[in-house]
Amino acid sequence: MTTSYVPINNGQLAIAALLIVINVVLSIALQLRLEKQLWIGAVRMTVQLLLIGYVLKWIFTLQSPWLVLAVTLMMTILAGQSAIARTKRRYRGIFWNCFISIFASSALMIGVIVVGIIRVEPWYNPQYVIPILGMILGNALTGASLALDRFTEDLIIRRDQIEALLALGATRWEAAQQTIQEALRTGMIPTINQMMVMGTVSLPGMMTGQIIAGANPTDAVRYQIVLIFAIAAGTGLATIGIVLLGFRTLFNVQHQLRLDRLHLREKA
Repeated sequence: MTTSYVPINNGQLAIAALLIVINVVLSIALQLRLEKQLWIGAVRMTVQLLLIGYVLKWIFTLQSPWLVLAVTLMMTILAGQSAIARTKRRYRGIFWNCFISIFASSALMIGVIVVGIIRVEPWYNPQYVIPILGMILGNALTGASLALDRFTEDLIIRRDQIEALLALGATRWEAAQQTIQEALRTGMIPTINQMMVMGTVSLPGMMTGQIIAGANPTDAVRYQIVLIFAIAAGTGLATIGIVLLGFRTLFNVQHQLRLDRLHLREKA
């Protein structure tokens, strides 16, 4: 099997960009008022991807471990910021909670895949580290943000029930256990759903990209299986981490619910 692929020039890229007009027309016809967001999202996505393409080409050429570490740290910081940007409620230290949860889970998964499974030489090879980390981070931040949003909202909704349990002598864990469980389910469900239909309804992006580039389909499938297991594990760890850190913040050691530490996000 050849390892070549058909390149896309700027003209073909411009033609593909016109497809967003379909969404714009639907928005106008159905009065969804999403035209502005669609145009902004399309332009922002295009600019970001083109820029990252040139940056990655430069990084691949240098092969510097320090540069790779700096890029991965920046990606993780942005992932933590994106995770809290999707939540309705905030508390002091929420960014660091998100960052620690996502960083720890993603770093562990990258270490397992790159060093333990694929055994890349050198370990900091950006061709492997950066794309794999990007996919793990994307799913981890989604799971963490969904779980955190569900956790904080449920604390507001179930406040009377939780405080009644605490007043009757329940520990903070016993009072919050149901809320924690529901938050963890919410964070993990998207990954589980993705795994359920993978290979039948949908063909994953990494596998598709490798096949288009000329890789053997069976090799591409193996890479995708390894990656989806890492994504599932990374998402689970990040979700558990952010919920437990939020639990420690919003319940003190005296087993009191501290909703005074929680506030609504300020709208821009």
